[in-house]
This record gives sequence, structure tokens and C-alpha cells, in this order.
Amino acid sequence: QVQLVESGGGLVQPGESLRLSCAASGSIFSIIAMGWYRQASGKQRELVASITNGGITTYADSVKGRFTISRDNAKNTVYLQMNSLKPEDTAVYYCNAHILRTITPTWGQGTQVTVSS
Repeated sequence: QVQLVESGGGLVQPGESLRLSCAASGSIFSIIAMGWYRQASGKQRELVASITNGGITTYADSVKGRFTISRDNAKNTVYLQMNSLKPEDTAVYYCNAHILRTITPTWGQGTQVTVSS
């Protein structure tokens, strides 16, 4: 079993930065890809960024050039560096992991990011 714990959210003003962390534990070698999703109040959850075990990254158009996803395999942690934050980035951010031979992905508990002037 894989468990995910997100951290690093908070309240910032537009233009500021945050770095989110997602620490994985359990059967970590069963993880084939990880990603960050976000869900604003009253809206659907959407993919923000993802990274495969091979290092291939994908970004939503809305965050390209501002957000960077990275990983530290030694620490079993995936990061989301968020720069030039905008009010529309306000959401609960969830870490996600796809597990080998498992159809349903694993989700973390979420961390709140609020961008407000």
C-alpha cells in the first residue's frame, strides 16, 4: 500500500511563490507516475502537473512557465514549485500516484493554497 502526505500550502499574495511537497511511503517502488491536481470550490478537479518514473513531465496550459514539478527519489518526495501565483490558482491541491497493476490511483489528503490580495 502507498500513502501520500501533502504539505506546503498557505496564504500568499498575487505574484508570490509556494513550494508544495508530497511524501510517499509504503510500497514506493510500485509507483509508476505521480501528479498534482487541484480543485477550486465548486469546480471539478483538474490536472496541474505530472511526472513519470522516467522523468517525463506534463503541465496544464494555465501553469506553464510558472509551475515546475520535480522529484527526489532519495527522499521519496515530489515537489510542485509555484511561482507568480494568481488568484485563480486558489484551490485545494492534491497529490496523486498511479500504482503498478492498480486501476484506482492513490490520493493524498490535500493542502490548501489561497492567493488573495
